[in-house]
Amino acid sequence: MDSTKHSLKDFLYIPDADIMERASIFQSYTNDIREKHHYQYRRVSLNGSGPTMEVIDHYTGKVREMIYMASNDYLNLTRHPRVLVAGQSALLKYGAGAGSVPLLGGTMDIHCQLEKDVAAFKGCEDAIIYTSGFGSNSNTLLALLSKQDIAILDQYVHASIVDGCSKTNIRYFRHNNLEALERILSKAQDEYVTKLVIVDGVYSMDGDIAPLDKIVELAHQYGAYVMVDEAHATGVIGENGRGTPEHFHLESKVDIVAGTFSKGFGAVGGFIASNSNLIEYLRFYSRGYMFSTAMTPQAAGSLCEAMKVIVEEPELRDKLWDNIRYFRENLLSLGFNLGQAETAIFPIIIGDDWKVKELGRRLDEMGIYVNPVFYPAVSRNLSRIRISLMAEHTREHLDAALNALEDLGREFGIIKEAAKQDIAATIK
Repeated sequence: MDSTKHSLKDFLYIPDADIMERASIFQSYTNDIREKHHYQYRRVSLNGSGPTMEVIDHYTGKVREMIYMASNDYLNLTRHPRVLVAGQSALLKYGAGAGSVPLLGGTMDIHCQLEKDVAAFKGCEDAIIYTSGFGSNSNTLLALLSKQDIAILDQYVHASIVDGCSKTNIRYFRHNNLEALERILSKAQDEYVTKLVIVDGVYSMDGDIAPLDKIVELAHQYGAYVMVDEAHATGVIGENGRGTPEHFHLESKVDIVAGTFSKGFGAVGGFIASNSNLIEYLRFYSRGYMFSTAMTPQAAGSLCEAMKVIVEEPELRDKLWDNIRYFRENLLSLGFNLGQAETAIFPIIIGDDWKVKELGRRLDEMGIYVNPVFYPAVSRNLSRIRISLMAEHTREHLDAALNALEDLGREFGIIKEAAKQDIAATIK
């Protein structure tokens, strides 16, 4: 099979092919991707998340050190000494697992402490914690919304939100477009019992920030609630790294604050923070909470400490933002299209799936670990290389990536001749 003539979407449904036949056909597709050295998935690390990573090469089997620019570990808390010690202490005190679901026998005092800390961190009355960020979004929305309600979604919200709204009515509005949002709110005002506007604080593929202050004002004006997914905002924006509500001075004014522990917090899991009545309701009606064993004590211990680190060590966020500003200025000076990116996520928008795959291959060969993103994850005209930065990336790491991108941008015709300039001239 020629993989260039197909996309992942083609294998979701194949007429008259059962699940085993479909899997076999899909295997021929991935085999061709491998032959073209476009298989940039499941690259195996030997040393965990960090600014550099030892990776087993897919094609040679050899271990290579790469500059890791595909992580959501923005503050490098996965390996922070305080976070590690707190996790080790919890592991030794409570054991490797919780032993039961949280509603019955699996809740420990360290889980209660984490919920209390999350609620305070996000300016809410109470919080509920889950074992995955995807599960926290999808299971919360499945529990809350029915056919008499409507979810009004920014078109770029995370897949976990879309999946969670499968049992309710859905309307999408154009990304960050307040006029489009208001038109939907106006029509839905008297048609549905619950109207819930759902946005990401920082968008995972575009790195831009939702205009949450205006969205909250508009939604409340039409009797709707607002839920914000803080996955990529927590630790990154806000004066104390508390995320989008803090960034817009809206703490306690957003109805539902969601997020994951697997990015800025440096561990794993997810949370929902809201008023105490809603959180208690979720404890009994969110199936992903009720029927999943509680979070491991080690993760809970690490997360309690990670929240303290985010507030008490602002120099980590300062370093991250120094890197963001430096990298962004240089990419723009070279002529790359970054869309509306303004945080630690950089979409280098190319709009050509083949070029994205080839660019990903060449960057991998040059020791730069990034994520190629193409259709159907994004529309064909917005296919891209997705790069994300960490606090511990050095100028040497950033310059190596910038030089590689400049060379390949010229070779592939991604940056225009007029915009080219020596990268060294832009380094300040």
